[in-house]
Amino acid sequence: MASSNIRPHLVVADENGEIYDHPDLLMVCRRGHEFALPRPDELMPLPDESELFLLPGRRAVGLDPETGEAVGMDELAVAAFAAPAHTLTAHPAYTSEPDAPTLPLFAYGAVGFANGRFYVCAKRVDESNRQVFRGIHRKKVEQTARELMRRYPDNRLMQHLTAKCALTYSCPAARNLCLGRYEAPLPVSRACNARCVGCISQQEAGSRICATPQNRMAFTPTAAEIVEVMRHHARNEVREPVFSFGQGCEGEPLTEAPLIEEAVRLFRAEGGRGTVNLNSNASLPGAVERIAAAGLTSLRVSLNSAREETYSRYYRPHGYTLADVRESIATARRNGVFVSLNLLYFPGITDTEPELEALLDMVRTCGVSFIQLRNLNIDPEMYLELLEGIEFGPSMGLVNFRKRLRRECPWLGFGYFNPYLGDHPDLTAPLPGQWQPTPLADLLRDAPEALPDAGPDADRTAEGDLSGVEDTEPDDADEGLPRGHRHAGTGVPDDDEAPGCED
Repeated sequence: MASSNIRPHLVVADENGEIYDHPDLLMVCRRGHEFALPRPDELMPLPDESELFLLPGRRAVGLDPETGEAVGMDELAVAAFAAPAHTLTAHPAYTSEPDAPTLPLFAYGAVGFANGRFYVCAKRVDESNRQVFRGIHRKKVEQTARELMRRYPDNRLMQHLTAKCALTYSCPAARNLCLGRYEAPLPVSRACNARCVGCISQQEAGSRICATPQNRMAFTPTAAEIVEVMRHHARNEVREPVFSFGQGCEGEPLTEAPLIEEAVRLFRAEGGRGTVNLNSNASLPGAVERIAAAGLTSLRVSLNSAREETYSRYYRPHGYTLADVRESIATARRNGVFVSLNLLYFPGITDTEPELEALLDMVRTCGVSFIQLRNLNIDPEMYLELLEGIEFGPSMGLVNFRKRLRRECPWLGFGYFNPYLGDHPDLTAPLPGQWQPTPLADLLRDAPEALPDAGPDADRTAEGDLSGVEDTEPDDADEGLPRGHRHAGTGVPDDDEAPGCED
């Protein structure tokens, strides 16, 4: 759960990777260009299956509680890679050396130490444990993966998902396929019509990002191969099967729209049940409409922003614009498809007033039902440089950001993973063009007495004071790593803590 009465100390690392907490300096975190103490509503014990790693070329910054001054250290800064289902609310504070290398494509959370345990600036946003593998031995996944390779020797997609994704990349979705549970990944595309700065499967020549977590698939599966994987998963996950096109080891699945349409039709025609989901950049409205007609249940649209300039600088779309994305969302909603936004959350950018207002407009007018609060995996300073010159304003924090969305769009759901919706979802989001603002008289009538609307900075407290603010959000799981000091990684989590492969 959120912890409001602690003052975590700064965590640093020496050049050998040994992590320790500073005896005097307090933890400082960063939201966009703002350095500050952690907010009382965002500190939680570092969850199980998280990882710590040092940040090369970046010197830690802490706060002297006696003087109230920020203090730069010689030691390296440390970040936390939070376990799936958690959204980071702040990055670590540090100063970068001129020759600091660009960080790998992971999410970097602010971390401190107090009361014998590590604390991270994050919130748990989904109660599902679908990417938790505690208690499941690695050998079990390896054995089932090899068994699937023997059982489907001629299915290139199954071979890719087992040999490459499960055994090489330790992809959580592929491991779940091997274990016969939750969500089956269905990558199909080698090409993409965007050039995302933080693409996790392919970078352009000369990119500052030296490596990607996985390589893009080198073949295009057939509809028969896709449906065979779907049938296999449906036989094993009989309660809540989810089948998801669009994974991190591929390009944009809509570039293979006819193939997806054929596979979905074949699966549904033979009585295939469950939630068929498409993770996409939603660039081609006509393709979305055809796949929806074939039996699509849900569409998850990845975006970092609902503002054209912010969106375009990161996605760098080729042959489409954000207006096409909005039309795809509206088209899906009109065709009975449940639409989620895969919102790539970046503290200090996403949770600002201009970004929130644009997002609210998209949710209301296009028919969005759900928001998945995912972390944007990127070097924080690289992203801020990318967006230089765009006005954002002060950060309101994840808690206020989510509260504002809930208040303005009461039908909106939140999570981290693609929800199971059965074959046909129940939709409560307004149809495109049907949303109407709540009359002022109703707002005044329903407003709680003595609780005026809080502005973006209403939960700020005096410097150094971490008490006096109650977290009214759902409690976070009170799970911490084993107590004591840990040895830092080198910027890449271990295999068992590898990030999800959905882009």
